Amino acid sequence: MMAMFRSFVSASTQLRQQQQPSSGSGSPAAPAEGIESQFSCPICLEVYHKPVSIASCAHTFCGECLQPCLQVTSPLCPLCRVPFDPKKVERSSSVEKQLASYKAPCRGCSKKVALVKMRSHIASCSKVQEQIANCPKFVPVVPTSQPIPSNIPNRSTFACPFCGARNLDQQELVKHCMDNHRNDPNKVVCPVCSAMPWGDPSYKSSNFLQHLLHRHKFSYDTFVDYSIDEEAALQAALALSLAEN
Repeated sequence: MMAMFRSFVSASTQLRQQQQPSSGSGSPAAPAEGIESQFSCPICLEVYHKPVSIASCAHTFCGECLQPCLQVTSPLCPLCRVPFDPKKVERSSSVEKQLASYKAPCRGCSKKVALVKMRSHIASCSKVQEQIANCPKFVPVVPTSQPIPSNIPNRSTFACPFCGARNLDQQELVKHCMDNHRNDPNKVVCPVCSAMPWGDPSYKSSNFLQHLLHRHKFSYDTFVDYSIDEEAALQAALALSLAEN
């Protein structure tokens, strides 16, 4: 990201120099090296297509690439993260002129092509297409089919100890039990406590609903540091729970 930022700072400097009157005749001289990278969109990494510039930070992007940022309520520049007014994004005619004036060698066949035509040339250049075909294919990471080891406790969702309803987070468990098991007299093991480092999976609460209301008004995962010893963690959790009462 920093390298890209420096590249665009360099490009901005070049643009300012190019806008100054030239002492000689003919079109302005192109930068000696890296001209294509200096006129590449930082989002798609290709030569600008219908470039637009953000007024507040002067960063330039392809018009189509910037569109998703313009759809949000408070957009941020994709490059510098500075807030900007979407109404103050304008077509960059100065960059368009540079694209039409400058040429750069194709990265495949090395033929010099005007930057404004570089995209269409690359799409038809057999050597570039061959390079693309020889690139290692991206293989996305897929969820594993292996079961989660049984010795790793699930502290995110729980099963109702009365009816077995699954995938309930802490607040959903409280609501589920209050709505469906308010008058259930059975003594059950608290699934939240039994998942904690200090939990006793065999201890049955005499009044599970009251236990839920008085001990689980907050999330253990939010307040408890599992790296500390069990006794300290238990005392910290109980202190926070009692403070809520």
